[in-house]
Amino acid sequence: MKAVEFRDVSFSYGEGTFAIKNLNFSVEEGEFVAVLGHNGSGKSTLARLCNGLLVPDAGSIRVFDLPVGDKTLYDVRKRVGIVFQNPDNQTVASIVEDDVAFGAENIGLTREEIGRRIDFALHAVGMEEYRNATVARLSGGQKQRVAIAGVLALGPKMMILDESTAMLDPRGRREIMQVVKRLNEEEGITVLLITHFMEEALLASRAIVMNGGEIVMLGTPNEIFEKREELVKYRLALPRISRICSRLREGGMPVEYTLDYEILAEEIAKCVSKPSI
Repeated sequence: MKAVEFRDVSFSYGEGTFAIKNLNFSVEEGEFVAVLGHNGSGKSTLARLCNGLLVPDAGSIRVFDLPVGDKTLYDVRKRVGIVFQNPDNQTVASIVEDDVAFGAENIGLTREEIGRRIDFALHAVGMEEYRNATVARLSGGQKQRVAIAGVLALGPKMMILDESTAMLDPRGRREIMQVVKRLNEEEGITVLLITHFMEEALLASRAIVMNGGEIVMLGTPNEIFEKREELVKYRLALPRISRICSRLREGGMPVEYTLDYEILAEEIAKCVSKPSI
């Protein structure tokens, strides 16, 4: 089943220019898809259209076979949760447990079910020991994990992260991406990652590049990162470790693309240790 499907979708903010133009796009259930693009490329508009925060001017959108519209917004948003850039703007309670419970309480779940979902969500993001902590005293990465837990407590089948690591330091970004990758692999949650951090896209199974409201590149992250001239054309740059991998591959060393420097070191060691023919 398709988690999200766009058919000839266009959207304008009313300024005469389309943020999204005649877009045809889909994500399969269980996929991890990264959406890349410079500021103004349309990627955040795409995210907001997916769960009905924005309404298209033309075309149609379906989420888990439900048409996105006024009559289905409740059901759509139960299936598709979205985590935004600033964790402070998503906090609704002072205590972690209460913040995670907020969404679940508002959809009328029983106390027992809310408790079960809080336990699951906090465990999923590795925040069990902070259950009774004050949200304001957490680090940026921890706050964003709490925000993800609040979405998970709603029981979504798909999670959209709209530049959710943009305000975090490198350690916080790594923490969040580890959580997201685990949720995709172990819980089967479909992930749509909107990001301008190219290294994060390497975690996805598929990536698209947007420019001017259109999809201009599509493929696996490795396939996209091999097209260096096109990336430059769309004002995108390879992550540093990918640049290193590319240089090594160009020099005849067949290392795999990776985000992990230890894995890269192992790849280099394997290539060096192979007997020459």
